[in-house]
Amino acid sequence: MTATEAYESVTHGGSSDFAAAVEILREHGPWCLIGGLAINCYVEPVYTIDADIVLVASQLPAVAERLAAAGFFVQEFPHSLNAQRGAGRLSIQFTTDGRYQDFVGSATPAQVLELLVPVASLENLVRGKVWAWSDKERRLSKRKKDELDLIRIAENYPQLRQMMPVEIVSQLEND
Repeated sequence: MTATEAYESVTHGGSSDFAAAVEILREHGPWCLIGGLAINCYVEPVYTIDADIVLVASQLPAVAERLAAAGFFVQEFPHSLNAQRGAGRLSIQFTTDGRYQDFVGSATPAQVLELLVPVASLENLVRGKVWAWSDKERRLSKRKKDELDLIRIAENYPQLRQMMPVEIVSQLEND
């Protein structure tokens, strides 16, 4: 069984839903993957059931409309627009936070669930994870996952530790 087949099974169609969303995104201009699936392109992968995406803000309404037409349930939140299809467990989350807009311009192609998709640069992923980790309004469990992602990156790319908060880097002092 391939990793994609396993992901498909565990998420009840997550890789198929991701592929459908990617097809729609390709019709609507520049975008890139951020978050856990993107970080998995740079370090040892961990399991995640959400695909975090940033796209040119002006395209979000058209993408939301196309996702809804493709059977996705689309829901708006204060800092994101989320889409999920049927019984699938994959949540596709489009950030509406303007700080991420620049990530699109420096994205590079990478294989994600057997698809070649634009992925944010590692430096931008660190920036985004630091923003998320620093947000005291986020649930503690989410902030701890952000912290773990930063630690995973710091272990593999020590030169990026300078971009991270001292509270995270200090945990790696003996590393």
